[in-house]
Amino acid sequence: MNQNTLTQEVTNIIDQNHVGVLSTMQANKPYARYMMFFHDQQQLYSVTNKETHKVEEIEKNPNVNVLLGFDEKNTQYIELQGKASIIEDKEIKKKCWDEQLTPWLEGPDDPEYCLLKITPEHIELIQGNHEKTIM
Repeated sequence: MNQNTLTQEVTNIIDQNHVGVLSTMQANKPYARYMMFFHDQQQLYSVTNKETHKVEEIEKNPNVNVLLGFDEKNTQYIELQGKASIIEDKEIKKKCWDEQLTPWLEGPDDPEYCLLKITPEHIELIQGNHEKTIM
C-alpha cells in the first residue's frame, strides 16, 4: 500500500470507530480509559469534563496513546501516539457535541466542558500480524 492509501485507511478507521482507548500517564504509569473520539482528518478530539483526572494528568504530562478500531468483524486498528492539550474552542466544542455525553455534561455550553486535542506524532495501522507506520 502506498502512503495515500494508508492514510485513507487510517481515516476510515477513525470514521467508523468513535469509541476507543485513551491512555495517559499517572505517577509514571499508564492509565487507560474508554473515550469517544471525533476528528478532522487525523487530528483527534475527545470530550471531557475539566474536573477529571485525565485533565490533570495531561497538564502534567501531555504524552498519550490512543487505540481505535478492532472488533469481532474487523481486525484492523490504529495505535496513535501523540501530545494532548486542553482546548475550549466553542466552534469545535459544538461540532464535537453528542447527546450521548449528557450523563457527564449538560450540553455544549456547559462551563465544565472542554476538549482534549490529540496531535499525532506517530500512527501505526495494524492489520492482523502486519504493522504499517503512517507517520
